[in-house]
Amino acid sequence: MSQIQFISVTPQQLKEEINKGVQEVLKNFFEKLTPKQPNEYLTRQEVADMFKVDISTVHNWCKSGKLKPYGIGARVYFLRADIDNCLIPLNN
Repeated sequence: MSQIQFISVTPQQLKEEINKGVQEVLKNFFEKLTPKQPNEYLTRQEVADMFKVDISTVHNWCKSGKLKPYGIGARVYFLRADIDNCLIPLNN
């Protein structure tokens, strides 16, 4: 086991250096943990992957009015906030 010796370091300086290191680690942690933006658009495949279903199921959800599709040309997109709002809590 190696030893570390602090020479010419006050307890206050040591505390400040430890705080800086902890703050940097926490900052990186929270940056990676931020949720996806609610106005993010997802493709049909991304929605299918999110719910682990087939694309045909996503198509059926659109036909039944459960999901609201948006389109540009032949591309179909879904607003993430709409998908989150479609989910309903189930009572056990």
